[in-house]
Parts: sequence; C-alpha cells; structure tokens
Amino acid sequence: MAGMSEPTVASGSATLTFSRYDDVTAALADPALVPLPAAPVAAGAAAGVAWLRASVARFSAGEPHARRRALVLADLERLDPAALRVAAAGGFDPDVRLRAVRVLAAALGLADPEAVARDVATVARAYFADASEGVGRSGAREDPEADAAVARLLPAMGGPDGEADGEPDEEPVGETAANRIGLLVQACDATAALVDAARGNGGGLAAVLREDPPLRAMRRLAARATEVGGVAVPAGTHVVLDLAAAQAEAPDGVALTFGAPPRLCPGRSHALAIAEGILFGASDPADLETADRDPADSDAPTGRGADVDKAELALLVPEMVAHVLALAATWTNWDGRPVVNADGRTYTPHKAVRRVADHLLDHLAELEARLAGEPTEPDHWHASNVTTPADLAPFTAADLDEARSRLTRLAGIWARRVAALPDAYLDDSPGTGWSFRRIVRHVSESGYYADSVGDLRPVGSVEPEAEGSA
Repeated sequence: MAGMSEPTVASGSATLTFSRYDDVTAALADPALVPLPAAPVAAGAAAGVAWLRASVARFSAGEPHARRRALVLADLERLDPAALRVAAAGGFDPDVRLRAVRVLAAALGLADPEAVARDVATVARAYFADASEGVGRSGAREDPEADAAVARLLPAMGGPDGEADGEPDEEPVGETAANRIGLLVQACDATAALVDAARGNGGGLAAVLREDPPLRAMRRLAARATEVGGVAVPAGTHVVLDLAAAQAEAPDGVALTFGAPPRLCPGRSHALAIAEGILFGASDPADLETADRDPADSDAPTGRGADVDKAELALLVPEMVAHVLALAATWTNWDGRPVVNADGRTYTPHKAVRRVADHLLDHLAELEARLAGEPTEPDHWHASNVTTPADLAPFTAADLDEARSRLTRLAGIWARRVAALPDAYLDDSPGTGWSFRRIVRHVSESGYYADSVGDLRPVGSVEPEAEGSA
C-alpha cells in the first residue's frame, strides 16, 4: 500500500511504518495504539529518570494518562502565551534550551529558574533516550547525573496545589512534581529544535511546521490488535508514524509535530509563543507583522502612500522624522517620569528616539537584503518591551542634537533609496514579504513612538515648528 512500508522485524516484534496523512491521524486517534510505555519501577524506588518516565503523562495511557495530563493542563492554564513571548524576547542566551526552560520556570513561579533550567537540560538528555528494556517497553539509559538532577528538581517544583513557595517540601509531591518536570523537559530540546529549524528555514515558524517539522516521527505500540488504513496491526506490533511525510498532505494549519486528537499537545500555543519571542522579539504595536503569519496577510498600514507616485512616497519617511524631531525639541523639559501610552506601553524621550531609529534601520536592512537577493536578518530587537537604564536618562540639548543628526541622516537614506527604486519594484517587490510601498508606508508610521511621549512644552509656550519647515 502506498505510504506504508512492508512489515519488518525489529527487537523481536514486527514494525509497521505509516506515512500517509489519513493513516497517521487514524493511528494517533486509535486507543489501541499507545506510546511505548516506560519501564516499570519498583514501589519506593529512588527518584531518578526511570521514576520520572514512569510517572508522567508522556509515557502513559488510559486512566493514568488522563489523570497526569490534567496536571499538565492545570499548569498550562496558569500561563499566558503572550506573556511567555515577551519574557522569551528578553536576553540573548545562546543556549535556546536553557532560555526556554527558564522562561517557563519563572512563569510557573519556581524559586530558582536558572538552576531549574540547568537541571532540566541534564534530565532531557536521558529522558528520551530509548534503550529497549524488554519488548514493548521504553527505558532511559543509565545516567547518574540525570538521576541526581531529578532528585534536585523534585523539591523545587512546589506543592501539589501548583503554587511554588520556594521552599523544599518535606515529602516529594509525586505526580504533580513529576509532570511539572515533564512539562519543562518537553519544552527543552523541542523548543530549541523548533527555533533552530526556523533560523535555517527563513520562512518563519509556519513554514518550518509545514516543510521541516522538528519532530519527524512518533512511535506507538499496539496494546491490542487493530487496523490502520485497511492494514491489520497485530497486538505487540511497533508502529512508526512518519510525521514529516504525512505533513506534506496535511490541511493548512495542521502541524502533526504537535500530535493529533485525542493526544494533541496541550502546550502548542505556549511553545510557539516562546519560539516566537526568541526568534522575533515581542510584538510591538507599531509593527504590524506577526511572527507566524505571512506579512502580506497583515492589516494594511493606515495613512498616506497607497496610491501616491514614487516621488511623494520618498517624502513620507522624512516628513515623519520632521514630526518626531519637532516633538523631541520639547523633550528637554521631560521631568524624568516614564509615560504610559494608551496601549499600555512605557516610553521616555530616549526610548522613543531609539525605537524610531531601530525601526528605520530594521526595515532598511530588510529592503537592502531583498534587493541583493539575500535572506533577511532575523529580528532580535527588544523593541518596546524593554525600558533600559539608558532610556531613563535625562534628555539634554546634546541628546537632541544627536537625535537630529541620527534621524535626519536615516531619513535621507530612506528618501534616496525609495527614489532610486525601479517603479515596478514598489508593488511587485523582490523577495518574500510586504511590497516595498507597504514597507515605506509602515515605516512612516514610526511617529507612534514620539507621539507616545508627546509635546512636553510648558503650558502657554509657542508650538514648535517641524524640523526643516520654512
């Protein structure tokens, strides 16, 4: 049958591989096909990787799976994916695994996220290492360091009510702690693989999940005889589900790397939020792109530029900068208190200048890369989600002079670049993403940052003139 291998023999049991989308989803939904169970552990066994695997939802089925999955869901319900994305956007730790776990551990209220992340990374190397321990059993290789890490993690997981108090519990909290550790371990290598694949793909997370899923196969064991796609699957058969092949036939929006009902990964949105934060930074109200969607599907920028000719389009960014600098001329009156705008974002004079300059530079780099036929640089800006100590500094006359020099030069570069573009490139632009016309219109809305700080003239003073006005 197309999409399925001939039965082969492995470890004393027949193995069947399914690769068609309909067969893979049917197998995932079949209660007779269960994850390879963890090797059993003796009652009272010391806490280690073997005990952990025997206690989590990932390697269980039936009532134990339902009970343990409920513990995971209870933890996930306390976590806001949007907040996870913002947290993941902060910092530049090159080890994505530690960064992802640290974000989750902090969101769960664990006392020492850094130590938790290190121990979880140690556990992860043994957690999925499948050294067969008997037919139908899946066991982890011996790893004393990983066992010791599990023992340290148990008291760090907090009480059975799900609220970490930062103090070790007198007794291990059993399944609650085990499944909290399991949640962190699942996020460790899986999120890193997703981020690494997205960085190599260049098409964003949606493209990776569709074209190069980080989890390429799943294994199941036939707990009893069943049938998949008209093929008999005897009890005891090992079943390999080729997710990468099946994904090619999947409907839009379906990512088999997250499983399928009834064992759909409950942390899908959380994992994507963390990956988006690491890859693209936190969302910014002045940036209309979203991390997991084609920019061409985003809402169009507002304001001028939709139908103007190239000469007028080239003036949009300089006009925006003139408006920003006119407001900046009043910021030497700033009293040192950050301003919270209508969107709940915090701004200061220095932060507004920083964001305008970064926004101009970011999209200029995108435009130049696309003109050169090169991939665009991944977005790692902290954007508006971070207010740095430098942002809080007084805004002096010298700072205003620096802002004028910096932003005026950037505006000039934009004007000359737009004026030099072939007319056809404005709406039929090379590379992937928005049209160049749309990018120019979008960038010309960067006055948002300056407007957030506003006009800080003393009451009764004369309105400032725009920079460069007659």
